[in-house]
Amino acid sequence: MADDDYNDLDMGYEDEPPEPEIEEGVEEDVDNNNNEDIGVEPIETEEKEEQQKEGTRKTSKYMTKYERARILGTRALQISMNAPVMVELEGETDPLEIAMKELRERKIPFTIRRYLPDGSYEDWGVDELIVEDSWKRQVGGD
Repeated sequence: MADDDYNDLDMGYEDEPPEPEIEEGVEEDVDNNNNEDIGVEPIETEEKEEQQKEGTRKTSKYMTKYERARILGTRALQISMNAPVMVELEGETDPLEIAMKELRERKIPFTIRRYLPDGSYEDWGVDELIVEDSWKRQVGGD
């Protein structure tokens, strides 16, 4: 078919409906969008309360093997992409070894978010978590 045939066909599209007309006498309140006169206080949620009370955590202070694997893998990827290293290098070139050294010295700048069954969560810094002894041997700890 030629291009002329398409112009003759009605593809079933109707013209756009006209925009509604604004009635005269109705003022638009464009300039007064400040909601200062509304006296509603923000609602405190359990998540905010948990964030404020860091001493009342529900989850364990031990890092799981899954968290450790994800942290080391993510940090090693960052290091391989030329992210700044947080520890002094002593000839290490392998990004995973550097990430293990950072974990051993608790210098990895990550936060672990642990979700709870009720939908809330807890945030733990890597420096706050305890790495178990068997893992410390793998990471080269004492």
